[in-house]
Formats: sequence, structure tokens, C-alpha cells
Amino acid sequence: MALYTMKELLRDAEKRRYGVGFFNAVNMEMVRAYIRAAEECASPIIIGTAESLLIYGDFDWLSPVMLDAARRAKVPVAVHMDHSYSFEVLMKALRSGYGSIMFDGTRLPSHEDNVRVSADIVRIAHAMGAGLECEIGSVGGLRDAEGREDQTAYTDPDEAAEFAERTGCDFLAVSIGTQHGVYKATPKLDIPRLKQIAAKVDVPLVLHGGSGLSDDDFRNTVAGGIRKVNVYTDMLLAAKKAIAENPDAIYTDLNLLAENAMKDACAAKLKLFGSEGKA
Repeated sequence: MALYTMKELLRDAEKRRYGVGFFNAVNMEMVRAYIRAAEECASPIIIGTAESLLIYGDFDWLSPVMLDAARRAKVPVAVHMDHSYSFEVLMKALRSGYGSIMFDGTRLPSHEDNVRVSADIVRIAHAMGAGLECEIGSVGGLRDAEGREDQTAYTDPDEAAEFAERTGCDFLAVSIGTQHGVYKATPKLDIPRLKQIAAKVDVPLVLHGGSGLSDDDFRNTVAGGIRKVNVYTDMLLAAKKAIAENPDAIYTDLNLLAENAMKDACAAKLKLFGSEGKA
């Protein structure tokens, strides 16, 4: 099946009101796990990487692996560049054939800076046939190059609508109480806020910080208007558990054990998001 774009996948998700899972990868085993899970579930899927993960999986060899796997998959697969802050990384993704990229402007000095730079990158992405995801508000938990951690700032519905209109972005990541990484306390999501945003914003909404949420949290966010759900840490934890349970296994067997565990964890998420059978 041909390589799809995130815009194509989320257009159908919007029409049929389900969520599409996005899963970050840093190696071949993770890519294989996600594609196997999607094929097992007859589900569309989005795979990719992020600027902060390039230290684990180099862009120049990981990207061909993802793009080739997507082209050969039996289900629709989109390849996306997650959280990126530098123009250089975004352009590498676009030139490599990614169908979408994410520019995270929440670390810029002001909201107006985020609007201005995001609008510029939208024009570049569209000129190259790709879509752009942006973020308004801030989902906490990520750290910058100096080790400073992003703090959570809830998305204002009116500001989100204004941002989407002024930038022309294709997808909008919103902050409703999730956090990147492992939660230190039980998350409490602001579903009414999400519904207000969905009523005002005319582009697909994205949920970051999906790992660690309850099944009901996922169901409620998809029902509330989320169309792309980002999951990464839960995949790492599934692999870690499989490795810990097999301390005597050799390295190559550990790779397969980790891959199978991530495949099962990914499949469970796809079913939860409602994308099973939607390929």
C-alpha cells in the first residue's frame, strides 16, 4: 500500500470520528513493531521521530527505514516529524519525503512569535506538499538542550481558534492536562475545555503525552475531538518489562522480545483509539 500523508489519515478519522495513533521510533525494531500492530488490527497508523530523539536514532538511516516500511505496509502509514524546533531538522524531514512535520513554537518568547514563525513554516511545508502541526498552550515534561523542562500551560479555546486561522496550520496540538514522559500523579484531563476547542477550531486536534492515560481518558479525548494520539513512553515501558522478565536472554533474542512486547502494546492502543478495521 502506498505511503500516505497524515492529512489523508486524519481526514478520514475526522469523518468517522476515531483516533489515529502516532508512535515515535528510534530503531528498526520499533518500526517493525508498529507496522505489525497496524497490519494485525487493519488500522491506519502514523510513525515518526522527534528532534530530541535523533541522538538515539540518526535521521539519515532511520528515515529510509521508516519510509520504506510505510511504502511496503499492507495498511495506510504516514511518516511524521514530531516536536521540532530547528529549521534545519524540519527541512531535512520535508526533503526526505515526510508527509507532515511539527514545529513547536511554544518555547519562543511570545505568542506573536509563535504565530509569525509557524505561519512562515506553513507556507514552506505547503509549497513542498506537506502538512504542518503546531502547538498552542504547552504540554509539559520535555526538556530543552539546556535541561530546562517545559511547563504545562492549558490551551485557551479562543486563542487556539485565532492561532489556527492566522497561521493556516493543518493540525493543532492542544494542552488539556497531559504531560510528556511518566506521570508523577494521576492526570486529570479537562474534557470540557477540549470540547470547547474542538467547537472553535476547524483543523484536526492532537493529543501529546498519551502514555500513562487510562482507557477512559483515551476514549473521552477521542470522543471530545482528538484525532491524533501521540504515544511513546508506554512503548518503551513495554519493551523494558519484556527485557527485565528475560534476564538470561542474549541480545538478539532481547531485541525480538522487546519488539513483540511493543507490537502488542501498540495494537492495544490502536483498538482503544477506535482505528481497528478502519484501514
